[in-house]
Amino acid sequence: MYGLVNKAIEELVVTNFGEDKWELIKKKAGVDVDVFVSNEAYPDEMTYDLVGAASEVLGASASAILIAFGEHWVLKTASTSYGAMMRAGGASLKEFLVNLPNFHTRVQMIYPKLQPPRFECSDIGEGSLHLHYFTHRSGLTDFVVGLIQGLGKLYSTPATAKILAAKADGADHDVFEVSWTAAA
Repeated sequence: MYGLVNKAIEELVVTNFGEDKWELIKKKAGVDVDVFVSNEAYPDEMTYDLVGAASEVLGASASAILIAFGEHWVLKTASTSYGAMMRAGGASLKEFLVNLPNFHTRVQMIYPKLQPPRFECSDIGEGSLHLHYFTHRSGLTDFVVGLIQGLGKLYSTPATAKILAAKADGADHDVFEVSWTAAA
């Protein structure tokens, strides 16, 4: 994964728990990188090790860490790093989700070695849709739940994501039922 991901994890931890906790997490994960370079690729295992160490050091489940990270990614990292692209994604949560398949195509122009997931939408209704998540990486389902919740907050449209099919349980890909209520 690109350094931008690990930098975002660092920002989440330092902002909420302090620099000392981040240093403990890096040590426990065996990560000796002082500064992550946003557009440099790092092994996926490093990111997974950081999440696992954060779970141990912070006393929270990996699931809770990934959900919090997904929200942070949308509300802080993506909004800062991809502001114009985020705004171009749609004027509402529903519109953004329907346009999500095109988002990573635009991000790949910035990060040409990116191996992004693929998203598709089906069963699109007024207050829900099915979001299909295809990825070669495992263990990021809770991160997607956090992304959806973060998007709901970004659009002032509370959203929930219920897993209908999980790759971890033998499905071809993850499928989420995303539901939302009208914007406040």
